[in-house]
Order: sequence, then structure tokens, then C-alpha cells
Amino acid sequence: MDIKDEGYYKNVRPEMLRYIPNSAKTILEIGCGSGNFSAQLVKEGVETWGVEPFEKSAKEAAQKLTKVLIGTLDDTLKDLPDNYFDVIVMNDVIEHLLEPWDDIVNLKSKLKKEGVLVTSIPNVRYSKNLFKMIFKRDWKYTDDLILDRTHYRFFTKKSIKRMYKDCGYNIQSIKGINVTKSFLYFPFAVLFNIVLLGSQFDMFFMQHATVAKKNE
Repeated sequence: MDIKDEGYYKNVRPEMLRYIPNSAKTILEIGCGSGNFSAQLVKEGVETWGVEPFEKSAKEAAQKLTKVLIGTLDDTLKDLPDNYFDVIVMNDVIEHLLEPWDDIVNLKSKLKKEGVLVTSIPNVRYSKNLFKMIFKRDWKYTDDLILDRTHYRFFTKKSIKRMYKDCGYNIQSIKGINVTKSFLYFPFAVLFNIVLLGSQFDMFFMQHATVAKKNE
């Protein structure tokens, strides 16, 4: 991931704050970048941990958060305490993992009994992607966004639900976020839904925000 522009690691993602329970006292962010998202959660009595493979960003995050481990999730999993976190956050991280199913299973042991896994996952059925596939017959990788060339996995709302179920989680909520505002792709999405009786509403959203609790 070192090919990324440094701005990639500084994302704040304020739209994801609403999915973090106010009662959370121990929060872990996987792929925390420079720590700007979790820094918004810092307050008295709250521990904010981070895991980040990009060393420069990890060192920046360490100045803002309680504790930051440098490395990938696989590298650091053994160093994360069991049954410790109220919330584990993965903002646009799962798609970068070779085996995300194994990873979210492994993270269950790090969550408290009532803990939740909060994720933002890109939606491959986003209107821009569908438009290009249907009319341009193309699947072109880019330097960012949904068809980012560093993405190993691609998800729809349905496959996100299946992944969590198969991995032993119960989804508490799943919502589309970051709606398209494009003068081209928004009308396309509207027309598509008119023709198909509103059955393709998920294509308006760039990502799906999910809150999931591990099964007993």
C-alpha cells in the first residue's frame, strides 16, 4: 500500500462516527492511517487503539491515540488483548485483505461479549461502476475509490450480509453511505430504479456501513 498518496492515510470519515456506540470505552481501529478518525473518539476514560502497516502514518497516529501497533492485522493479532474491545472499526479495510473472512473471524476473540465490529465497505454495485460496465463494457482499475487497484475483494450489500453470517456475526444495522451526487450517475441510478421498480436502490451508495455483533 506504499504506492498510495499520503492523503489516503489522513481520512477523517466523520460519516462513520454515528455507528460508534457512545458507551464504548475501548476502541480499536484496524488500518487507522494517521489516526484522524479515532482521534475524534478520544475523550476521558476512553482507550483508542490503532493498527497500521504504513510506518510513517502509524507514528503520526501514535501521537493522537492511546496505543498504535505497526504492522498488518496478521502481524499484530497476537499482540491485541482478548475480550478487550467494545468496538473494532475497519473503515474501507476489508476489501484490501486477501482473506477477510478469516480476519473477521479472528477478531471475534478480541471483542468483549457485547462488542461490535463496525465497517465501511465499498459497494461494487455503485452507479458509476454499473454505468461503465453496462455502457462502456469496462472494468478499469484506478488509484482510488471502488476499483482501486489495491483492492483484492469486491462486495455488494448481499455479499456483505452473507460474509457476516458465515463468519458468525449478527448484523445489527447495514446502511448505504456517501450517496452519488454526479449529474450523470445520479439520473442514471434514478432511471434504473424506475425501470426496475426501485429494486436497485443500493446503487446510489458508494459504501455500506455495517454494525455487527458476534454470535454467542
